Amino acid sequence: MKRVFYVITTLALLVGAIGCSSESEQAGAGQQAMPPQSVSVLTIARQSVTHEMILPGRVTPSRQSQVRPQVDGVITERLFEEGAQVEKGQQLYQIDDARYRAQLNSTIADVKSAEANLKTLEAKARRYDDLIKKNAISRQEYDDVIAQKEQAQAAIIVAEAAVDLARVNLGYTKVYAPISGRISRSFVTEGTLATTNQTQQLATITQLNPIFIDMQESGRAILTLRQAMQKQGSMPVELTLDEATGKKYEHTGSVKFSEVTVDESTGSVALRAEMPNPDGLLLPGLFVKGHVITGTEQALLVPQRATMRQQDGSLSVYVVNSNDEVEVRALKTSDIYKDQYIATSGIKEGDRLIVSGYQKVKPGSKVNTSEWQSTSRGSR
Repeated sequence: MKRVFYVITTLALLVGAIGCSSESEQAGAGQQAMPPQSVSVLTIARQSVTHEMILPGRVTPSRQSQVRPQVDGVITERLFEEGAQVEKGQQLYQIDDARYRAQLNSTIADVKSAEANLKTLEAKARRYDDLIKKNAISRQEYDDVIAQKEQAQAAIIVAEAAVDLARVNLGYTKVYAPISGRISRSFVTEGTLATTNQTQQLATITQLNPIFIDMQESGRAILTLRQAMQKQGSMPVELTLDEATGKKYEHTGSVKFSEVTVDESTGSVALRAEMPNPDGLLLPGLFVKGHVITGTEQALLVPQRATMRQQDGSLSVYVVNSNDEVEVRALKTSDIYKDQYIATSGIKEGDRLIVSGYQKVKPGSKVNTSEWQSTSRGSR
């Protein structure tokens, strides 16, 4: 009986061993049959990086002039189309000139009268020259005639000055554009009495090309900007017109100057850029976003989504080596450019960086790679 039990036990052990061996072989075969994990990789290459300061700005005109009357009178005619482009020296209004034309004629007559009086005194002085030599007249009489002649000469100068003033006043009855630009609506109509001391301007002319962009930057950041200005000389400025769509203005301007003092109440410094505006798209008072280009460089860019943050705060990434195996690299960065890190060490040109699928692999794993596609890469 014991012998039979021993045989049965031995057979059971043999069957169990055979079963375990079969299961382990099946598991090993299953592991060997599992294909490498698929990941998306980005081949690292140097890219152009543009460093910029993004500042809020307001559009202001480069030149603006209020058209005002220089003489009193009734406006008889408006000679421009409201909202049109006007040129410097173009006549805008006509003020009734009858009174000023009469004044000019009167002053011209005064000049002629003074000239006639001078001729009379000059002839008298010549006669007195002969008489004084013969002692026919007293010295006092002779001196009086000479003085009268000189007074007549001065009277001519005064009369001629009055003529010049009358001509100027007559010219002021024609109101000209002091600058070129876009003119506003007319604030007066024909028949309005214009006076030299009135508070209401006749119209306003605004020069829109070029246009100024006034921006504000913190006093601390302005140091970086000034250093860049000293290094580059000229700093390009781009504009974003619509933050919702990110639409950029087609023309590029440049920084003209920055204030030399910091506003004590806001701690900011005023910065002004000049922007071409040939189509008149930028209007005074419009808020825009200015992009001041402080420099460009060629750098290695790593998408933030491809990095892993360690417990000590450092960054690491996975790369695929020439054997299609995963390696871990410690990444050091200098700055952030859009949604990417600017790498200074840890990767080099030609490295295949795992961007998508790195959560499913570990160092030493074999992987199948495909090029990472991003809709945003083409815009950088």
